[in-house]
Amino acid sequence: MVAFSSGVEVVQDFATIENSQPPVLEAEGATAMGSGILTALDMLRSRKEVYRRNGISYYRPWIFLITDGAPTEPIEVMQRAAQAIQQEEAKRGVAFFAVGVEGADMAMLATLSKERQPLKLKGLAFRELFLWLSASMQRVSSSKVGDKVDLPSPQGWGQV
Repeated sequence: MVAFSSGVEVVQDFATIENSQPPVLEAEGATAMGSGILTALDMLRSRKEVYRRNGISYYRPWIFLITDGAPTEPIEVMQRAAQAIQQEEAKRGVAFFAVGVEGADMAMLATLSKERQPLKLKGLAFRELFLWLSASMQRVSSSKVGDKVDLPSPQGWGQV
C-alpha cells in the first residue's frame, strides 16, 4: 500500500491477508499522485521479478488508486505515470483502476488508463467498493492464470 500526500510513503509492503494490518489513512497536504503511482509500479515490477525467479505463476496484478484530489506535482510527473501505466497495460502487466471520491479530478484520472475509465465513488460507499473488490478477486482466483474474467458491475458503489 502506497500513500501519497506531500511525499510518498510505502505504508505496507506486499503481505498475505493474515499478515496485514489495515492502516488508518488521512487526507492531508499536497497530492504527489504521479510519484505514488510510479512507486507502486516499481514495487509491483520487483515483486513479479521475485515470482519469476522462483517459478511462481501469478495472476495479472491490480493497482487501485483512490484519491480525493488532483495532483500537485509538475505535469511531467503525471505524464510519466500515465505512460508507465499504459505501457504496463499494453503488455498485460497490470490492471489499473482509478477511483475518485468527492473532490477528485475525474478528467485527469481519465488520462491515466486506456483500458478503463475511472469510477467516482458514490458518497462514502467504501464498504460496497471493498465488497466488490472481494467478489472480483474471488472470481479471478477461481479462474486459470491468463483467463479473461468478467467482473461484477460496480453499480452499487461507483459511477462513470
